[in-house]
Amino acid sequence: MAAWRPWRMPRAKPACRYKPIQGIEPPNYPYNKTYSQRIVRSIKEQPVVAKDTNRGEYVEKVVKIKRCAAVVKGGRRFSFAAMVVVGDGKGRVGWGYGKANEVPPSVEKAVKEGMRSMVEIEIEDGTIPHKIVGRFGAAQVVLVPASPGTGVIAGAAVRAVCEAAGISDILTKSFGSNNPISLVKATIEALQRARSRRAVEHLRGVQLT
Repeated sequence: MAAWRPWRMPRAKPACRYKPIQGIEPPNYPYNKTYSQRIVRSIKEQPVVAKDTNRGEYVEKVVKIKRCAAVVKGGRRFSFAAMVVVGDGKGRVGWGYGKANEVPPSVEKAVKEGMRSMVEIEIEDGTIPHKIVGRFGAAQVVLVPASPGTGVIAGAAVRAVCEAAGISDILTKSFGSNNPISLVKATIEALQRARSRRAVEHLRGVQLT
């Protein structure tokens, strides 16, 4: 007959190891798998709303916020990436991409990068000088000048670039990929190639009629 052994008590489960995420505080009771799944589900369901901020003379527009979850021993570690468009509303615009463990630091990094990457674009009477097509990757954006009072006819990503640059009247259409990051880059690429009548005359050394 085997020797008698005392009943082995189950090991206590560790407390919840989640860090506070976007105002969600970890509970004081032991770790619960259902609770962790509920946290992840609630973060996924939170809509990302484009936010406009005026910092002095610059306009900041958050185009996209992405969340990445890395599975580690204690659960999941979240990180965030932000795409921000920065402009002065007077013909200068740039974009920035920042990553951090929380949303505010990632947006701050993107804003700083956007300020460093600002470029000059041509604006005439609140619109662009001529029709132009911008491409980046699989995204294609067509920009058409519009008469005063038309407004900015564009999607969220293209609209953010146009408004940050100071364009008030423009017609746009996107083809191919609808990735907001690619659309922002394609729009800025197109605006950089726009040339005014005076600039073309200076480059060619002739007078256009």
